[in-house]
Amino acid sequence: MSINNVQIFDTTLRDGEQVPGCKLNTEQKIIIANQLDILGVDVIEAGFPVSSPGDYNSVLEISKIVKNATVCGLTRANQKDIEVAAAALKYAKRPRIHTGIGTSDSHIIYKFNSTPEKIIERAIQAVSYAKKFVEDVEFYAEDAGRTSNEFLAKVCEQVIKAGATVLNIPDTTGYCLPDEYGAKIKFLKENVKGIHNVIISCHCHNDLGLATANAIAGVQNGARQIECTINGIGERAGNTALEEVVMILKQHPYLNLDTRINTKLLYETSQLVQQSMGMTVQPNKAIIGENAFAHSSGIHQDGVIKNRETYEIINPADVGVNESSIILTARSGRAALAYRAKNVGYDLTKIELDDIYPQFLQFADHHKEVNDNDIHHLMELNHIHKTSIAI
Repeated sequence: MSINNVQIFDTTLRDGEQVPGCKLNTEQKIIIANQLDILGVDVIEAGFPVSSPGDYNSVLEISKIVKNATVCGLTRANQKDIEVAAAALKYAKRPRIHTGIGTSDSHIIYKFNSTPEKIIERAIQAVSYAKKFVEDVEFYAEDAGRTSNEFLAKVCEQVIKAGATVLNIPDTTGYCLPDEYGAKIKFLKENVKGIHNVIISCHCHNDLGLATANAIAGVQNGARQIECTINGIGERAGNTALEEVVMILKQHPYLNLDTRINTKLLYETSQLVQQSMGMTVQPNKAIIGENAFAHSSGIHQDGVIKNRETYEIINPADVGVNESSIILTARSGRAALAYRAKNVGYDLTKIELDDIYPQFLQFADHHKEVNDNDIHHLMELNHIHKTSIAI
């Protein structure tokens, strides 16, 4: 059975950089863009060119250095935005203009003070105008998650006629449940004329913690592009996390969906973005968090020491992490203590282990974690000498 490719559209440098306090300069953006290109993303949304001279320059310079990925610039549905984006993308090998407009009742009535008919007209005009500059035009229906499926289908059909090559169906407020979002993609696949000639894209936000689940539901129902960011950064609660959707597809081969991402570079890329933006992810973050492959419970540690797959569904090496971590705490058992002691040169006998373990627990009860120096100290107190080379 053939594997369907899901394109990865990275918006770390656009939606991700909108996080307060995470502003990047052009040099930093170029470094991250180059890393994303090496990582294997299909599309890099390099910025919103009309928003500032700095953003324009960043998109321009990124367009010059990206070798493989499509370089994309965001616009609103007006001519000036589109003209500025086209100018910023003039050096790109594969340029894409990403234009669109809000389609939910909330946006139509309160944001634009408009009507559904006028919104469709503006959408058509924007796509048609962008098409004069580039062949690859992506249309976003902002707040599609709260847009009626029937009206969304009308908008999509018209922008396809106008020349759109990609349809972005954003759950802008992170409101949808996975079955709702998946059903929305399925509805469009079944009810929009010409839909099979374009790529449907998922752009999901994480306000309810469902961004990744919604994106996966989208591709299960026919979408073939996921818009995401490294570490899941982005407006408010963030966007779909690139590392999560990539590894979900990789770890579930029966879905027959995969990406071109070199997963061994995920941790390295995550670290680069954290350092550049000064935004450290929480330790329990899936895939790339510091605790993603760390074990402190005695039962878990014993299982992992015997067979890593007992408690790990991902090989750490597959995402660029050297190895699993056995963290010594008051919850750790004899197996974990023996394992860590051996790593620093002490091949304990059963009698030695039984003698030292109560002391270890007493020490661990007063410390959050027992490190290598602490192990050496415990061994010295018990006159236990190194018997092997540390592994």
